[in-house]
Amino acid sequence: MSSVNDQVSHEQHEVQLHITGMTCASCAAHVEKALNQIDGVDASVNYATERATVYSLDELDESQLIQAVIQTGYSAEPFQAQQQQEQQQQQLTAPRNRLIACSVLTIPVVAMAMIPALQVANWQWWSLALATPVVFWGAYPFHRATWMNLRHGKATMDTLISIGTLSAYFWSLSEVLANQEGVTGMDGMTGMGGMPEVYFEVATAVTVFLLAGRYFEARAKQRSGAALRALADLGAREVAVLRNGEELRIPIEELQVGEQFVVRPGEKLSTDGIVVEGRSAIDMSLLTGESIPVEVGPGDSVTGATLNAGGRLVVEATSVGSDTALAQISKLVEQAQSGKAPVQRLADRVAGVFVPVVLLIAVLTLAYWLLTGAGAETAFSAAVAVLIIACPCALGLATPTALLVGTGRGAQLGILIKGPEILESTRQIDTIVLDKTGTITSAKMVLLQVAAADSTDSDQVLRLVGALEAASEHPVGRAITSAALDKTGALLEVTEFWSEQGKGVTGQVDGQQVFAGTQALMAENSIELTAELIAAQDAAELLGRTAVLAAWGGVVQAVLVIGDTPRPSSSEAISRLQELGLVPVLLTGDNATAAQTVADQVGITQVISRVLPEQKFKKIKELQEQGKVVAMVGDGVNDAAALAQADLGIAMGSGTDVAIAASDITLVRSDLNAVADALQLSRRTLRTIKVNLFWAFGYNVAAIPLAAAGLLDPMIAGAAMVLSSVFVLTNSLRLRRFTPAV
Repeated sequence: MSSVNDQVSHEQHEVQLHITGMTCASCAAHVEKALNQIDGVDASVNYATERATVYSLDELDESQLIQAVIQTGYSAEPFQAQQQQEQQQQQLTAPRNRLIACSVLTIPVVAMAMIPALQVANWQWWSLALATPVVFWGAYPFHRATWMNLRHGKATMDTLISIGTLSAYFWSLSEVLANQEGVTGMDGMTGMGGMPEVYFEVATAVTVFLLAGRYFEARAKQRSGAALRALADLGAREVAVLRNGEELRIPIEELQVGEQFVVRPGEKLSTDGIVVEGRSAIDMSLLTGESIPVEVGPGDSVTGATLNAGGRLVVEATSVGSDTALAQISKLVEQAQSGKAPVQRLADRVAGVFVPVVLLIAVLTLAYWLLTGAGAETAFSAAVAVLIIACPCALGLATPTALLVGTGRGAQLGILIKGPEILESTRQIDTIVLDKTGTITSAKMVLLQVAAADSTDSDQVLRLVGALEAASEHPVGRAITSAALDKTGALLEVTEFWSEQGKGVTGQVDGQQVFAGTQALMAENSIELTAELIAAQDAAELLGRTAVLAAWGGVVQAVLVIGDTPRPSSSEAISRLQELGLVPVLLTGDNATAAQTVADQVGITQVISRVLPEQKFKKIKELQEQGKVVAMVGDGVNDAAALAQADLGIAMGSGTDVAIAASDITLVRSDLNAVADALQLSRRTLRTIKVNLFWAFGYNVAAIPLAAAGLLDPMIAGAAMVLSSVFVLTNSLRLRRFTPAV
């Protein structure tokens, strides 16, 4: 899992630049090479996102970096997401207008060349008049880029386009001028022995095809980044803050940590915080992909940009600005999109030498046909076809566009893939290790069983003990109270409440002294405990559950069993992971019986139990030493080392910052199905990248020899070149429709 991002430590400095003027992968290679020549700099340039990410152990001088880019013939400025969005819109408008104008001029040129009935007197001159603005004004972006690169001793895709179109134009111009005295008649034949061989339709049609390709490419880039832009736009712009007892609406930027703000039904939460007052249902679907609202109340954490679908809430801000969950999610996605996958390295190397090689092939093609006596027209046509059909653009777009769309779609589904190199890991893993608490289970205490004595009614137990535990803040007590409320709908009054740390609680309920707690509490108060209930307590504890003894009248009346249960989706998720070819392994600190019980409930056959937190990473290492490629899923601080040791670390969204920082994939939603979703999406994205690269390489391997052999008309070659890039872009955009297979 080594990559640029892996090599970055917290001591390194990072600068992101927006690069303008790049038109193909060769351009990106030139800029990247120039930046990496600066001492201490490790740079990566992404053609699809038009972004350079630069790392250094020393403080980075932005002006020096920008100057290095300018010296290569391109422009650069500090990256700003909003500014780039505006520029992308401008990049769509200008090419569209240029494309429309050139298309209007080109259609009659192509028609006159292809349809003999339209070849009226002096039609070559009409073609010359219509073609001239297309070749010089329409193709100006290509000529300008060619000149800028030649000044710096570089050759790019624009060089091939410029040479090809200008060659076709000037050859045709020379033919028309050489035969100007004899151009007469409706059939266009000359009085000096025939029609001049012109290629105006090649020069104009290729220009239009390429302008169309650039326009659709720019539009596809904008669409591919739509998910990240939508994520950034989720945040609220204003907040109703409470100051001096009054509600005041202020810009979100002015909100401070610790301040309280109001969220009314139907409003977005302005930032991350803790509910202070009120109860409501929070719709988190825009952020996590979960459609079911989450109930929240005082003490519960809430996330900014989610929607208040219920009642009025008062929330205390815990994070603002760049520290919010939404900002961190956006940053993770940006980092992933600015990196490079290992499969892209070959494409980058090819793009770096591609243009000079194509120029050489074109010259050799021209020389070959001239030496074999095929004639200047045949030699010229074949050489121009070679220049035009060659396309490193598809190679440059193959990986980053798929990565851009795939990671953006992942963000919409609550899946954050930290870097492109992670995609390779998802394909290679064969074993997935799952922490129990908080991963397979919900990490939320619930009442599982009331084992009452023969003469005791279980509803009476819940009625008394539920009321008593309502005064307790312990998670076990809250689980009992919640079950009592569900069962009885109301709670009795409690007086003389008393709590002893680690032992339990007691108080007067319905005229009786009620005790709830451990066997030690019962012994201190000389309360009898039958063998039957002792057995029930032992059975519960053997399964890793908590047993609470309930007593009144001097006798233990029941054992209440509280425990953590598997998430409703865990069994289905395990089945999906197995269908993906993975062997699930349960890893837990519980005893073997408790661990096996949970494993049986969700369909796991391999269990590693009684593992101390500090031993988890050793167990991962042992599996790796057995030749397994291991993924680890966890959510706690004690999972961080294991997540880092695993070949692929996956942190559940309910987890700690430490666990998330140590992982390769972060899941915003706390659902084990999200693990299967993440693996499916990652593998689909990787497969899309490989299909793109196969097409891009295969196209060039097949097309260039055909062009050199004189089997491709230059105009057809231009259309084919554009279609290769369009295929790569549209294939990548298919990832926007990715839906997990359940």
